[in-house]
Amino acid sequence: MKNTTNLDRNEIPEASNSEEDISLTSEQYQRKMQRRKEVQEQRLAERTIEKGLIIVHTGNGKGKTTAALGMVLRSLGHGYRVAIVQFIKGAWEPAEKAAFSRWADLLEFYAMGEGFTWETQDRERDIQKAHQAWETSLTFIRNPEYKLVLLDEVNVALKLGYLTVEEVLAGLEQKPEQTHVILTGRGAPRALIDRADLVTEMTLIKHPFREQGVKAQPGIEY
Repeated sequence: MKNTTNLDRNEIPEASNSEEDISLTSEQYQRKMQRRKEVQEQRLAERTIEKGLIIVHTGNGKGKTTAALGMVLRSLGHGYRVAIVQFIKGAWEPAEKAAFSRWADLLEFYAMGEGFTWETQDRERDIQKAHQAWETSLTFIRNPEYKLVLLDEVNVALKLGYLTVEEVLAGLEQKPEQTHVILTGRGAPRALIDRADLVTEMTLIKHPFREQGVKAQPGIEY
């Protein structure tokens, strides 16, 4: 059987439990799965390109940063060097920074914001901090030693007009061929989505803060 350990989860056939499959005999089901396996192996054999990806996590749902940090963890597990630059966030010490401290030899982590706009109440300073974070980001984006660069909440900085999408797109064009860059935050501009290789939109269905009045809790929100 083919080793699927290194495959993208989207490339692995899902187990089927349709009414049709339930009605199949064991022999019929085995033949059907064998055909699916052959088709899937052909698809995998045709995918030969390796490249650094521009990845966007956006949408109003929770989990954009969390999903990106999962990729950070994978990269660290492979021994790759990683950089995280957090826009907007920074007024508090994020728990993820403490959790990743054991990889200090591989990870650079900068929380360079000063909080949400209603907390800072100083647009000019917010713009200044965003530009400082962007300049720091560029040092890692351009550096081929870093396999993955996470720009956390940069989409919010774009949405608020602290940065322009033109300067961010120009910066992304400077990344080495094999470097991955993740940009998170709600409100990603269309031009960035069009340029990205992988885009995921988190959809809000329910949230305990809104529906139940539950406050932000450690380990869940921060």
